[in-house]
Amino acid sequence: MASPGRPTLYKPEYAERAHAHCLLGATNAGLADEFEVAPRTIDNWIANIPEFAVAVREGRAVADARVARSLYERAVGYEHTVEQTVLHRGGERKLTNTVHYPPDTGACIFWLRNRQPRYWGGRGRDEPGGLTEAMIAELDAAGERARREGD
Repeated sequence: MASPGRPTLYKPEYAERAHAHCLLGATNAGLADEFEVAPRTIDNWIANIPEFAVAVREGRAVADARVARSLYERAVGYEHTVEQTVLHRGGERKLTNTVHYPPDTGACIFWLRNRQPRYWGGRGRDEPGGLTEAMIAELDAAGERARREGD
């Protein structure tokens, strides 16, 4: 049974809008701005309106997966094909070029610290399992080798 008090400002179409905004990285504060309500209202809608909660959760999961994939590609390096249409001798000509992006040490460390905190957690150098200067140097050297190989 609903508690007495002010009626909710929630409208069913808010679930679709929330999903779309969460795909773009919206936080609860951002959703509150979008719907012109207090952040606490968004918390209440998530807790009490199942379709709104699902829309927010699923939108955020897709956005997080996209960012994780991009971080992973940045960490291991990737290639990207670029196509351009240029005018050559009075006619259009399509040029295709593959651009190689080498692995990025910072992205590697970030990925490993978050995925395997037991081994890469950034604890002090003297603690077992901590990231040492030697490990960072090894990652830097591996990144440099990968950059040279990609050239």
